Amino acid sequence: MQSSYYSTFILTILLAIGLGFFLRAASKDRTTVVDVSSPLPPIDVLNGISDWLEKRGWRRDGGDAEKQVLRFNGNVSYSRVLAVFLSILCGLGGCCLGLVICQLYSNVGWWPLMFITIGPLAGLYYRSRASRIEYLEIKLIDSVNQAGSLLRVRAHRDELIAIDLELSNSLKLTTDGSLTSSPI
Repeated sequence: MQSSYYSTFILTILLAIGLGFFLRAASKDRTTVVDVSSPLPPIDVLNGISDWLEKRGWRRDGGDAEKQVLRFNGNVSYSRVLAVFLSILCGLGGCCLGLVICQLYSNVGWWPLMFITIGPLAGLYYRSRASRIEYLEIKLIDSVNQAGSLLRVRAHRDELIAIDLELSNSLKLTTDGSLTSSPI
């Protein structure tokens, strides 16, 4: 009967490791670079993107005229729902680990059930890592076709997807489609 407890203990440890990787992935920086082209003049495209970004809460952070770069920054907040979910998930995982330890080593008493108190730490960890200042950079690239414009945009992947979905029709933006296509 003890061997089933050991296998349960090993599976619980593996689940804790998986939770750690899930926490890390939830707060990971997903900055991506994508090239965007448009048949419109560069000034129209840059003004359109700048206005759209400022409406979404981004602030101009200057730029470099010689390198033809515009910079924006914005505060990214954490998801309260995800923070609560991670806290509950970690608390339940800690409780399960405590129960398995209590079953394996009955002489230790019930103190391993205190692992449930590590639950809120997961939410605090996620909250501290996910709340940060994000940067968006737009660089004008000289293109062969002088009638149009070619931009290199460096930003969070979700922001690039929003630009592609919301501005592609009005500014006639085209990308390689890798952001909105599914790998499956």
